[in-house]
Amino acid sequence: MPGILADLTPLTVLLALGIASLAGVIKGLVGFAMPMILVSGLGSLVAPELALAGLILPTLVTNGFQALAQGPSAAIQSVRRFRVFLAVACVMLLLSAQLVAVLPAQVLLLMIGAPITLFAVLQLAGWQPRVASEGHRGLEIGIGVFAGFIGGFSGVWGPPTVAYLTAMGTEKREQMRVQGVIYGLGAVALTLAHIGSGVLNAATVWLSLALVPPALAGMWIGSRVQNRIDQRAFRRATLLVLLVAGLNLVRRALI
Repeated sequence: MPGILADLTPLTVLLALGIASLAGVIKGLVGFAMPMILVSGLGSLVAPELALAGLILPTLVTNGFQALAQGPSAAIQSVRRFRVFLAVACVMLLLSAQLVAVLPAQVLLLMIGAPITLFAVLQLAGWQPRVASEGHRGLEIGIGVFAGFIGGFSGVWGPPTVAYLTAMGTEKREQMRVQGVIYGLGAVALTLAHIGSGVLNAATVWLSLALVPPALAGMWIGSRVQNRIDQRAFRRATLLVLLVAGLNLVRRALI
C-alpha cells in the first residue's frame, strides 16, 4: 500500500471506506455534510490533519458531479447568481487554511455548531424565516466570510451555506446544483490551500484517493432516494441533517 495507507491497519482502512460511503449517501440525499461526516468520522480513527487530508479529494470529486448534474450551462448560471458569495468564501478559505496549526479548533467549532443547531431546531418547530433571493448583498458577503473562514480551518463549510439557501426557500433541484457549485469551487480552493499548507502531500494523498470510489457509490445511492421525495420532505431531511451536523460540531467543541 502506498503512502500513509501503509501505516494504517486493514480495519482502519475498511472503517474509513465505510465512513466515506455513508458520507456519500447523505450528500446524495441532501447535497451537503460530506466534509462534516468525513472529518468527524475519520478524526476518530486517525490524526486530525490526516482526517482533513482524507476528505479533500472525495469532496472535490463529488461536488464536481453534483454541480454538473443538470449540465454546464446550469452550473454557470449558478456561479453568476452567487458570484459574490463564492468570491468572498474562496478568499477567506485560502486565508484561514493557513491557521490550521495555530488557532484552537474548539472555539470555532462552537461558533458554528451552536447557531446552526438553534436554526435547525427552530425551523423544525415551525419557524420559517425568509430571505429574499436578491437585494441582501451584505448578508451574502457576511455568510460568505463566515463559511469560507470556517471551511479553510476545519474543512466544513456546508452548514452556514445550506442554512442560507434554506432560508431563501431555494427549490430542491436548484439547491442541490447551487450547493455543488459553491462547495465544488470551495473544494478547489481547499485543495490548493492544503497543498500549500502541506496537509495534502505525497503521503496523505493516497488515503484521500482511496476514499473517492466509496464516496461516489454512496452519493449515487443517496441521489436515487432524493429523486423520489418531494420539496417538503427534502427540506425536512435537510434540516434534520443540519441539526445532526450542528450537534456534532458542538460535541467536538466541548469534548
